[in-house]
Amino acid sequence: MLKQHLQLKLGQKLAPQQIQLMKLIQLHTLEFEEELERELEENPALEIAKEESQEDDYASLEESYESEGTESIETDFDVDQYLYDDEPTYKTASSNYSSDDEEFDNESLLTEGQSLYDYLLEQIHLANINKEDIKVAEYLIGNLDTDGYLRREIKSIVDDLAFSQGIYTTKENIEYILENYVQKLDPPGVGARGLQECLLLQIEKKVSADKAVSLAANILRHQFDALTNKHYNKIIQKYDIEEEDLKEALDEISKLSPKVGGNFDTQTITINQEIIPDFVIQVKDGMVIPMLNSKNAPTLRVSEEYKDILTTYSHDKNSSEHKQAALFIKQKLDAAKWYIDAINQRQNTLLQTITAIVKFQKNYFITGDEKSLKPMILKDIADITGFDISTISRVVKSKYADTSNGILYLKDLFSDSLTNDDGEEVSTKEIKNHLQEVISKENKRKPLTDDALVVILKEQGYNIARRTIAKYREQLNIPVARLRKEL
Repeated sequence: MLKQHLQLKLGQKLAPQQIQLMKLIQLHTLEFEEELERELEENPALEIAKEESQEDDYASLEESYESEGTESIETDFDVDQYLYDDEPTYKTASSNYSSDDEEFDNESLLTEGQSLYDYLLEQIHLANINKEDIKVAEYLIGNLDTDGYLRREIKSIVDDLAFSQGIYTTKENIEYILENYVQKLDPPGVGARGLQECLLLQIEKKVSADKAVSLAANILRHQFDALTNKHYNKIIQKYDIEEEDLKEALDEISKLSPKVGGNFDTQTITINQEIIPDFVIQVKDGMVIPMLNSKNAPTLRVSEEYKDILTTYSHDKNSSEHKQAALFIKQKLDAAKWYIDAINQRQNTLLQTITAIVKFQKNYFITGDEKSLKPMILKDIADITGFDISTISRVVKSKYADTSNGILYLKDLFSDSLTNDDGEEVSTKEIKNHLQEVISKENKRKPLTDDALVVILKEQGYNIARRTIAKYREQLNIPVARLRKEL
């Protein structure tokens, strides 16, 4: 049985303009510039201003819309419904330049590079190998990862060759081609099926009667587990050598590369981009002054030519084609005006956020000492600015600031807090710095365990649990004590 009933719902939706603004906010300077270029191409009603101010553009645009000709266009539909049907990707601009903008170059360096795959193919085609085996070798090369390793099982490759290439071969034949052709290519170590084999392939290429090289090869071949676990005493006893001999062998091993494909890009084009700071923070006479780096965001204005065209078309009330043209032009002009407003709003959001951060961390920017870095989370800045936490997150995402102490990643300024023995709140970043400093000064022959680190930090006033020490150590990419051991 059908029933009718009323239901009241409270919902919240973001307008397309708000969604686009959020996207604009999280773009860093280089992405912003690319988006701006695309927007200028997509919207001919938008152009770069030279001397005129944006305020003049707004006034002129409003005046254009309020003109008698524009209002007299009679249509069967609302122009506004077409404003965002084919919504362009809005980008940035600003007239807020800093005095240091000339120091930054926004050029992206595009350099022709050669992939590891192409480099190996060139070599294999010069090898003395029959046509069927060269197809197998090409397939093996195609299965190497970016580090130069063959991670797949040989049996799987046998099946793939049969089903996809129509090549029926054996596991033994593939291993023969791999070991006698692919692994003989440059760079040494390519085609290895694991780290041990990769290092062995490299050490074996060193034609040398050097005792250290010979010992290094033996260690890699027969004592690899002891080596990776740093059981040096076991290796010394095994080969009946002196500690100095082992040091020399380890020095040879340290010269080998665990990722021989690392010097090659998977793409034929390598893009090298330098970091362009989004903010400039200066310290003058004890004052910290934040600014936006706006060199890559020129001031925009609405096209005068398009406004004139709109006026011309709007006077012709009888031609349907002119009406459609007028609506199209008005759509582009509206989009351009909204875009300029969005950029101003973006720049204002960025400036308010960086101002709040600088105010919160004033002592840090003046001294440059990380010990003066106060615990700060996104909510702290959101409370100061009045923005939502998600907005603050978008602002600091992928953003950098040029400070007197070098280029700074904004997210590095944020950290949780812990209370020390004096009852003061200290940043977890400060604790990590202390932890790193303690480990850097430890006796490498007898590295400090996590339990020992707990005791030392507690003596310094930081009462931290062992699991917290382990977590911070992992975040700092510091291995456990056993793997930090050196001779």
